[in-house]
Parts: sequence; structure tokens; C-alpha cells
Amino acid sequence: MREVDFGTAPLTPYRDVLGADRLDRLREAAEHVAVALHGRRVWNINSTSAGGGVAELLHALLPLARAVGIDARWLVIDGDPEFFAIAKRLCTRLYGAPGDPEPLGTEQLRHYRKITELNGTALAEWVRPGDVVVVHEAQPAGLVDVARRLGATAVWRRHIGRDVPNEHTRDGWAFLRRFVEHADATVFLTEQHRPDWAPRPHIIPPSIDPCAPKNMELTDQEILDVLRCTGVLDGGDGEPVTVRPPVGERIEVRRPVTAVREGPPPPATVPMVVQVSRWDELKDMEGVLHAFLAADVPGSYLTLAGADVEGVADDPDAARFFDDCCRRWAALPEEDRRRVQLLCLPMEDLRENAVVVNALQRHATVVVQKSLAEGFGLTATEAMWKGRPLVASGVGGLRDQVVDGESGLLLDDPHDLGAAAGLIRRLLTDPELARRLGEGARRRVDEHYLPDRHLLDWANLIGSAVAMEVV
Repeated sequence: MREVDFGTAPLTPYRDVLGADRLDRLREAAEHVAVALHGRRVWNINSTSAGGGVAELLHALLPLARAVGIDARWLVIDGDPEFFAIAKRLCTRLYGAPGDPEPLGTEQLRHYRKITELNGTALAEWVRPGDVVVVHEAQPAGLVDVARRLGATAVWRRHIGRDVPNEHTRDGWAFLRRFVEHADATVFLTEQHRPDWAPRPHIIPPSIDPCAPKNMELTDQEILDVLRCTGVLDGGDGEPVTVRPPVGERIEVRRPVTAVREGPPPPATVPMVVQVSRWDELKDMEGVLHAFLAADVPGSYLTLAGADVEGVADDPDAARFFDDCCRRWAALPEEDRRRVQLLCLPMEDLRENAVVVNALQRHATVVVQKSLAEGFGLTATEAMWKGRPLVASGVGGLRDQVVDGESGLLLDDPHDLGAAAGLIRRLLTDPELARRLGEGARRRVDEHYLPDRHLLDWANLIGSAVAMEVV
């Protein structure tokens, strides 16, 4: 186990985006929480500091929480390949998919407990009685009871889920429930993802950071320079590009993407459909590929982009799903292969990676998030903030994020490739609809999915949980 080092966010850029009134309300709420904590800390525990939605959220929220007066900390667990394979299997089952064919039986439970005990011993070096420990997702869930034994208030945060339970979710919960059912509070993204037995449940949707490199404003020239420099678009000369974010030091973009495509990169003038996701079966990159080709809009181009498969420590299956997608692409006729690129984005510098994602989403004509199951679509929300028209599956948090016909188009059945193709075609061929939905998407995020609202929700939860402990 190790502690993740992060700084304190400057407040001026957030005031510029949120306005003084919203920032003042956040600071006032944080002051009340700080008084209630009385010098105690709020620890967050997850499985990786790079890649995936949980790490994205923590990198965004924790520096801002510190800035408004909360002593927030971040720990990342250790584990061996077998542990992370079990955890990946568990997460996939809780999503309602079978995942790999291996079981979640006695041997897997024994190994999960073994790694949890090792991390629990390390946790005792940091956590003190009265602290608040927020345990994120299934990988470190076994630390809920450990934190309570150390005298801390333990909250378990669930970031994924399935709207309608099935045999796979029941298998996952049968394994996981024993570790989280005694938590002092639990947090879910939507009401549909909350099991009946969850102790003291709260519904808290996530948020995005408008001042982070992934969501900051970029000029049209910066967008083109970044995408050309990295080899996403044609016309680059290989020279690095420097951008200055509102928070933090300047960022140099210089690493090329790893691209699978036929021929050179597409020119900047080609209408582009984009999905940015993990290489994961539930993100259904292959389905997006086939839906795009079925849309059959002449002159359009598809970019499927995900993290470098070697760059996300807690996802051992990413390489397999990327390879599957590459095989599907390779089996296409040459004229179709020339309209699609698969990109692995470098992860050595997370801020550089974020700028590339930012530029790619801003350049997109249409953004797709065709997940088969979803907790909260962070990449969808990021694209909405940038005013991009969105096609999203009507599952999980996406159904709450997107108001169909106002801030995007929802796909009722994510398995329906014909319907997905129709929505993609509609946005590519109706610029006025795309513009209107993009504007609505930006408003939707501003009103519901920025960090002041998110931290206010957490302030209320932590304040009430600490008050209960005092009583």
C-alpha cells in the first residue's frame, strides 16, 4: 500500500468557472465538516492512481477538497496478478457480465482475504481512530471492516452496477457482501444500483473537474496541434506542443499514440465519430465499430481510443479486449479499415494523456458511449461539457446524465446495432440537431455534474456520519 501525493488546487480558476456564490457555498459547507472532523482525516482507498474512473475522480476532487479545508488523503492498495484477476472478475460479474470463465469460489476468497490482510496491516500505519475511510469499489472492499476495527468511520463507494440483477450480479454480490455489509454508510451512483441490504445508503453522482487538463478550454489551434503532434490527425511534424492549464504547470505533449489503422491518419476536415473508453467488453468498442459502419455516412471516420493496455495496473484483461477489437478491424474490407483507427493513448504522463483526450473529444463531430452496462459515464460527461452531441446507451448513470432529445440521444437497447447506427447517422447528417444537443449537454453538466455539487454531497454525508459516531 502506498500514499498518492497530490497538491492543493488554487481556487481562483474554479471561481472563474463556478462563480463566487457557488464557491462560497462550498467553502461554508467544508468549514462545517472540518469542525466536525476536529483534526481527523478523510482517507480514500482504491486500486490504482492511473487509469479508470475512480482515479479520475480522486485526482479531480481531492486537491479541491484540500483547498476548501478538508484534510483529504489517498491510498492505493497492493496486490499480485492473481488478486487483480479475481477483482476484475468480481467487478465484471457485478456489472452483470460473465467475464472470464474462472470461479469466485473458496480458493479465490482465500486469496482475496490474504491480500486484504496484507493491505490491512499497512493501513494501520496511516489510519487513526476517528478518521473517515472511503473505500472505493470491489478491489479494496475487504478494508471496510479493517478500517472500523481501527476506530475509523468506514464508507464503501460503489462506482459501477447493473440496472436489472441477473445470475452474474448475484454471484458477485455473494462474494462481496460479507466485506461491505457492516460499513457505516454506502454510496451508489443511482437508486437502481443499490441492493436492498446496503447499510445507510446514499446516492451521489460523480462529477468532472472543469479546470483539469482533460476538461480545460483549448483553442481551435491547440486542438489541431495536439492531435497532429500525437499522430491522431494527419499533418503533424513531430514537434512537441505546450499548453498551459488553469491549474498546475505547463504540459508538454510529445508522445505519439499507438495506432492501428490502414494508411495515414485522417485529415482534420473529416467528420469524426469518437468513443474514448477502457478496452473492456462492457464498453463495447466492437459494437461501436459495427454501428458506425452500418450508419454508412460517406466521408465520415471513426476513432476508438483507450489507455495504453500496459498503463492501467488494475485491468489485466485490457490487452485481450484490445486484441479482440484489432482482429475485428483486421477482418474488415480494406475500404472500411481506411475509415477506422484504434488508438492506445500513452499513460506515462497522465496530464499529457488528459490533454490528448480533451483535444480528441473537442475535435469529435459526434461522441459515442455505447456501454452495455455503466456506473457513471465520465467520458460522456466530459464530452457533454465540451458541447459535443452524444449518443449514449440508456443504462446506469448514463440514463440520468443524458436527457434524451435535450442533452444527447439515448439508445434504449445497447445491443441494438441498427438503432445505434441510426442515431449516429442522424447526428452526422443533421448539424442543427447536433448543435442544439451539444448546447444542452453543456448546460446539463454545468447544472448537475461539476465538483461543487459533488463535494457538497460528500460534505453532507461525512458530516452526518461523524455526527452519528459522536452520538
